[in-house]
Amino acid sequence: MSQPCSRKLQTATREKLRKLNSLRGREVLPGEFWDVVAVTAVDGSQREAYELQIREKVERKELPIEAQYKVFSDPPGCKIGNGGSTLHALQQLNDIYGKALSNMRVILIHAGGFSQRLPSASALGKIFMPLPLGDPIYQMLELKLAMYVDFPSQMKPGILVTCADDIELYSIPEEEKVRFDKPGFTALAHPSPLSVGTTHGVFVLDLREHSLYKEMENASCLCFLHKPSIDKMRDCGAVCGKRSDLFSMSDSEFVYTDSTYYMDFGTAKSLLNLLKELGSLNCEIDAYGDFLQALGPKATIEYTKNTANVTKEESSLVEIRQKIFHLLKGTPLNVILLNNSKFYHIGTTSEYLFHLTEDEAFRGELGLLSSAFSVNVNENLSSCCIMYSVLDPSCSVEAGSVVEYSRLETGVSIGGGSIISSCWVSSGLSVPAGAFMHTLCVTHQEQTRFVTVFFGIKDNLKQIVASPAYLEELQFFGLNLAKCLSHWGMANECLKFSGDASFCSLWNACLFPVCSEQQSSFSMSLRMLQAILSGSTSPPSRDTTLMSMQDCLQCKNLEEMLKLKRGLHHDIKQGKLGI
Repeated sequence: MSQPCSRKLQTATREKLRKLNSLRGREVLPGEFWDVVAVTAVDGSQREAYELQIREKVERKELPIEAQYKVFSDPPGCKIGNGGSTLHALQQLNDIYGKALSNMRVILIHAGGFSQRLPSASALGKIFMPLPLGDPIYQMLELKLAMYVDFPSQMKPGILVTCADDIELYSIPEEEKVRFDKPGFTALAHPSPLSVGTTHGVFVLDLREHSLYKEMENASCLCFLHKPSIDKMRDCGAVCGKRSDLFSMSDSEFVYTDSTYYMDFGTAKSLLNLLKELGSLNCEIDAYGDFLQALGPKATIEYTKNTANVTKEESSLVEIRQKIFHLLKGTPLNVILLNNSKFYHIGTTSEYLFHLTEDEAFRGELGLLSSAFSVNVNENLSSCCIMYSVLDPSCSVEAGSVVEYSRLETGVSIGGGSIISSCWVSSGLSVPAGAFMHTLCVTHQEQTRFVTVFFGIKDNLKQIVASPAYLEELQFFGLNLAKCLSHWGMANECLKFSGDASFCSLWNACLFPVCSEQQSSFSMSLRMLQAILSGSTSPPSRDTTLMSMQDCLQCKNLEEMLKLKRGLHHDIKQGKLGI
């Protein structure tokens, strides 16, 4: 990215942050902010967790007050995808506000799911991931609201749909505005390499309408491609040639990829009618692939039969897609080309570490700090990220590591490229490099207990094997899981899996000891980790209960987790005041 583009992006981003900061903790004027901030949750338990955290944030004046904050959970039963969540959220908004909804500006943030690729966000939600900026410290919710802070005043009544784990940064000329004032759908588009297009949505534009020279342009979309091959992009005319230095990328060829979109109230009402027609959903619908592929004059029904990108294929999916296609066919898809923009995804442990500790461009654009809302952080610590934590000055944290919501006592050392989340680390302990360690509060046998889960940063928690007989195929810190069990004095057949035993993964493997104290929980799990890395043996005692990550979420003690965060908040405030 050229220096002028980078400077514009940084200036525009800092201005958006400044605007949201001016709104935090105060009543907002009509049109100054969203009428409703709606967040989706995967189930009732997650909804309660989100509602409680939002309530606390409002009380601490971390969000604009007097705005409406709503959390909507998916109905019980099968997964319905973010498209199904969109439909159900629209229904619940309509139930609450009725005719008044037709005059409201709503942001709908998809935050449901268990965050298996970033388990530190599983219990409290990825929309509440901390970020090292702001006072009070930002979480993803505030950052999303900051990046869209200019939208409500330039938007006709309708719904802006976005996801909790991505960030779009952009700059536009001072005299221009991003406006959502056209009927149908209006989507933000970002110039991206062709390789990125294969994992995102790609817009095929009417190239006669725009010059490719401006920082921001408005265009019509002929059709939308969902995760297309490079050949498909070329065949459909989606590939553009760079002809301006205003662009935020160096590639000579690029495509415009998707991120966030708006639908006007009339279109939202049509989708509401679709849900009434469908009744209960029994398959996953994609709010991007299944809605946007129906739009534009060159959209065809062929995509409805393509299930290549579907996680779980259900017999009703094609039928529902075809109903969506016929409902939305002919609806305009307007595209706002943000030619000086960047799209960041922070949904995995590797992405989290990279963007917060190594990515100089991202850190510079947002003004991220190495230490935010923490006390006693050694000034010599660099290239790492400490957030919402209390450290003894003697602690060392190596480059590329993130410490969040934690207490580190005297002489603790954290190896490079690790994530330490919600942990209390006792004096003298050393965490190896590349480790993910996260302590959860659970209710076990009607008592508060603690479980510290640990994985390798690159472990795949979503990989599934058909039965315990295939444990060798599951990789845990670079070793097969069966080998790890031998270091803990456990036979393969003794390992239990929670939930559906026909799906065996690191996510539902009962590996982690249940302890009565936060500190002892961390210490015991660390000993188990050190045993597999050193080749020694460290079996848990016979009477120790072992839980899986899945178990921990099902019996999480939310009140206790938030109580521990409040304790940290108090101690950090006192420490900063020198009390």
